[in-house]
Amino acid sequence: MERKQFELGDIVQMKKQHPCGSNEMEIIRMGMDIRIKCVGCKHSVLIPRAKFEKNMKKVLRSAADSGQNEQA
Repeated sequence: MERKQFELGDIVQMKKQHPCGSNEMEIIRMGMDIRIKCVGCKHSVLIPRAKFEKNMKKVLRSAADSGQNEQA
């Protein structure tokens, strides 16, 4: 199975939505654990990397893409 690619600052879609109703999360810390912040209500959660990779559906907006768009 291929490992999912994500970076610091990416906006990702999770399988389950946050209680506020949003399923978009921003990655704000990476290491053995991943801290994600809800785009809807700005609440942050620290979860183990393995659980994050299992529950992440896809990367919606990459931090690298948004950085290039701001410069153009």
